[in-house]
Amino acid sequence: MNTPISLTLLRHGRSFADDEGVHEGRYDSPLTEIGRAQARQRAEDFAWRGLTFDAIITSTLQRAQTTAQIIASALQMNIEEDPDWMEKDNGKLASLPFDIAEEHYPQPATPSPYTPQGVTGESQWDIYIRAANAVQKLVQRGPGSYLVVAHGGILNMAVRTMIGTNPTVNQPGFAFAFGDTGYMRLAYYPDHQRWVMLEFNPGVISD
Repeated sequence: MNTPISLTLLRHGRSFADDEGVHEGRYDSPLTEIGRAQARQRAEDFAWRGLTFDAIITSTLQRAQTTAQIIASALQMNIEEDPDWMEKDNGKLASLPFDIAEEHYPQPATPSPYTPQGVTGESQWDIYIRAANAVQKLVQRGPGSYLVVAHGGILNMAVRTMIGTNPTVNQPGFAFAFGDTGYMRLAYYPDHQRWVMLEFNPGVISD
């Protein structure tokens, strides 16, 4: 029987870094009160719709952890941490305002998917491989329903691994706009090795 694996990918609520206008990445910025309210609202939405999960897996960064904890509390569940769902390591760019980052660490003239971000961070291929590993671990759990609470960058890269699109430089092509508590619901059919997107809700998109 081709029993699907159900997967919901959820971005965290609004963080202080969103308001500060800085590079986030591995900058471990907490949720704002608005972000906490967004997480509570998303939990209520999931409960009202009858969405249930066998496990809630979260990034180890606090903005994702807190979002996951709020939802897990509402659904009376525990959370599991997996560092593979952390946001990209953007090296020396983390926490820097965009203009200062561009002044001190400008984009290389000819970057490639192998170029580290922010001098000391991950390359696009590093992030892609990490995302593929995170997705593989979920599939290896077998049939069930799983909620992942993470970040827009790593979630988009995870979707790229599912559809077989290689990492790119400067993010050309297609991407999903995961806003505050935006989410995507998917099903994976192992017998057919097929991913199906069931729903995409962008959440709250910041200006």
